[in-house]
Amino acid sequence: PADAIDGVVIHCTELPDLATAREYGERVRYPASGTGNAGHYYIEAEGRVHQWVPLDRVAHHVRAYNPRSIGIELCNPGRYPDWFDSRRQTMTTPYPDAQVDALIDLLHALRGALPSLGWISGHEVLDTGRVPASDDPGRHVFRKRDPGPMFPWPRVLTAVGLDWFDPAGGDPPAGPAD
Repeated sequence: PADAIDGVVIHCTELPDLATAREYGERVRYPASGTGNAGHYYIEAEGRVHQWVPLDRVAHHVRAYNPRSIGIELCNPGRYPDWFDSRRQTMTTPYPDAQVDALIDLLHALRGALPSLGWISGHEVLDTGRVPASDDPGRHVFRKRDPGPMFPWPRVLTAVGLDWFDPAGGDPPAGPAD
């Protein structure tokens, strides 16, 4: 129910384009429900917003927080195609202003539609699991790194008035250096 949704989780697709993200999101990963992994919204670099999952449906976008949060995916290659290569864990692609502006507008709209919305977080903050590195199984890397160090957290947090949420009690990331 809408009143149970109290958070927003920001992601990046870590894929080359929206079409690939769409194909990935439509793969059935949970046979019991016939669903896959997808966010509620996807925002392209140019600022176009697409809603893939209605707000009254749970989207599988982050472990343990799906029923109570909205997932927003920003199209950004992240670590693609070497997600788990220990030598390629730095995300360097910036988020364009048009994309961030569209995100801020969407977050304002969501606050109006979902009065219980109170917190925001990043995928990497809520899913801190590690996996063996693809280049060296003896090393472990984070499963999720998104939205990553290039995401402008200070700008978004100031603009939308949602509280930062980190279950470990950490402060929001500083965002990219100007």
